[in-house]
Amino acid sequence: MKTPPIVTPREWEAARQQLLVKEKEVTRARDALAAERRRMPWLAVEKNYEFVGPEGTASLLDLFEGRRQLIVYRAFLEPDVYGWPDHACRGCSIVADQVAHVAHLNARDTTLAFVSRAPQPDIARVKARMGWSMPWYTMTDEFDADFGVDQWHGTNAFIRDGDSVFRTYFINNRGDEAMGGTWSYLDITALGRQEEWEDSPEGYPQTPPYEWWNWHDDYGDAALSQEWLAKVAAAGATTGRPPEDRGPAGCC
Repeated sequence: MKTPPIVTPREWEAARQQLLVKEKEVTRARDALAAERRRMPWLAVEKNYEFVGPEGTASLLDLFEGRRQLIVYRAFLEPDVYGWPDHACRGCSIVADQVAHVAHLNARDTTLAFVSRAPQPDIARVKARMGWSMPWYTMTDEFDADFGVDQWHGTNAFIRDGDSVFRTYFINNRGDEAMGGTWSYLDITALGRQEEWEDSPEGYPQTPPYEWWNWHDDYGDAALSQEWLAKVAAAGATTGRPPEDRGPAGCC
């Protein structure tokens, strides 16, 4: 293997700073792309889809769990998929392995769900074996064919207005490689991260950055939230600037 040159610490830092300029360009381009996603037209979902979950039958609206947004990943866990009956497909399993704790998405009024064609007992068994905890439903109809995920994996984003559901975005192929993290999921939704620095249409819900962050087992703890607000304010982290232009949020 032909390795890069070995340099001094000063030369290494100079090279890093040079590359950092390009990395920030990519970050800002990614933010701009997410802003365009938030302006995508919405597609009304007019069919009544039916799923089966741990508690029985569920509609697409039920998958929201009362929240405003829903992200659905189609995972191949079913007969005729390589790995059955002990595993989901290897690629879908890698996606599932890297999903962050869903409490952070829930705190942004967003639900993440996986769907497959395997019966619920098989889904529960594989989830337990692999240590997965996200909601996972069984498809019973043409949901996969209607949303571009009958032959391949993909991630669909939805939003609801009362009982009306709309498809807002879809990502698949290598786009799914970036999924799993809280920020990546929020960036494909219609409402985004819902932070004040984002370029979003007028009237979209937004709060100061950092202020809503919490430990995944402590969301809703008002006393703890007030402590965190004071710490963020003391650090001067709530400035309205994009995250990469700000310092630490008083984290240490």
